[in-house]
Formats: sequence, C-alpha cells, structure tokens
Amino acid sequence: MKSLARWIMLVLVAALALELFFIVRIAMAATVAPQSTAFMRSEAWRITTTKGRLPWSHQWVPYASISDNLKRAVIVSEDDSFSVHDGYDWEALEKAWQRNAEAEERAARQKPKAAPSPNASKAPAKPVRAPKIVGGSTITQQLAKNLLLSGERTLLRKGQEFVLTFALEKMLSKQRILEIYLNSVEWGEGVFGAEAAARHYFRKSASQLTAYEAARLAVMLPRPKYFEKVPGSGYLASRASTIAARMRGAELP
Repeated sequence: MKSLARWIMLVLVAALALELFFIVRIAMAATVAPQSTAFMRSEAWRITTTKGRLPWSHQWVPYASISDNLKRAVIVSEDDSFSVHDGYDWEALEKAWQRNAEAEERAARQKPKAAPSPNASKAPAKPVRAPKIVGGSTITQQLAKNLLLSGERTLLRKGQEFVLTFALEKMLSKQRILEIYLNSVEWGEGVFGAEAAARHYFRKSASQLTAYEAARLAVMLPRPKYFEKVPGSGYLASRASTIAARMRGAELP
C-alpha cells in the first residue's frame, strides 16, 4: 500500500509540475515571442524523418506588421465571435456536436448488412465513407492545442486544452492571442505563420496582403496541406470571395 501511495503521489507531483510549466510558458508568451510551438516541433520531426530533409519557413512579425485584412479574414472564417467570447464559443460547440452525431448516424445506416445466405452472390461491399468530424474550436482553443499540446485526440488532452484556453484568456490580451496564433499557425507543409504564408503564396509580406489574398489564406487553415496542393480549387476561390465580402464587419481586438 505504501508503494502504491508513493506512485500516486509521484503522478500527482508530475501532473502539478506539468501544469506549472504550462502556466509559466503562457505567462512568458505575454512578452516573449514563442520561437516554436509543440505542433511545429512535431511537424519538424515528421517531415525530417519521412523526407530526410526539412523544408521550413517561419518568421515572427509583430501584430502591427500583419495586414488587418488577414486578421479580419481569419476571425470571420475561424471564429467570428473571437473579440467577445471568453475562450469558448458554446453555441458553435453545440452545433458541431450535433453535426458530428448526425454524420455518425448516417455512416451507421450506410453499413452493409450481412449476406442472407452462404449461396448469395458476394458482390464487393461498397466502402462506407468515414463521417467528417466538424470542429467548433475557437482561435484561443486552437492556440492552446498547437502551442503546448500533442496532436493526440483523447478526453484527457481535450480537458487539458480547456484548462489552457482559460489560462490564455486570463493571462493574455485578445490582441496578443491573435498575434501569436497568426505567427504560429500552419499554412502548408513546413510553412508556419502569416509572414511565411504571404511570401510562399503571394511573394509579398504579410503587411501587404489584399482582402482577397487574406481570405484565401484564411480559408486554407482547416486543411492547409490539402489546399497547398490544389491552388486552383473552386471551393477555395468561392469561399474566399464569401469571406472577403464579410470581412468589413469583423471586429478586431
């Protein structure tokens, strides 16, 4: 029993030390620009081990050096209540939960039924497409995940994400949260941050992005590696036009 109690105590101390580490990292981020995030480091490892080289582009730029067009486009596309919520958009989370449940129900109904008898013709079963998982994460939640956490999807990690989202909102200003997010989010394989993305796709700095260029970058965010490979995507162009038309009403922190 003493050995078990000792192990439990060690686990609790380790968990407390990890939380303290996270809080210190967030406190430092208020004044010191993070040079990398947990997601960036994991991607660097993945690219290096799979390709044997590391094509990488990342350059931190201050908030004032990022076009307001990009700030507005990302808010409209990713989190239109960013400036007013407390880190969580409960309505968006509820809608995402409902859409995911409906998608899982449709996938279950599409599963092929068992053959009625051994003599029945064995036509190849049509594969059932996995349901598309729709997220409802705010910009702050995405930053909490990318900045400090691993990419695994578990209840424990999700709980940790909620705790860190709360800490980010309490310890950093909305402007600082958006600044760090725009400087660290992925925009293609080995392409991180607004400055790298603007130069990679448009051969200009992040401060010079037009409304439509900013909208295209914002639309890429949920699937940056995919859209990097299909720059002529009709969906990308159409959705970017929609975002550009809505940007004027976006509230900046």
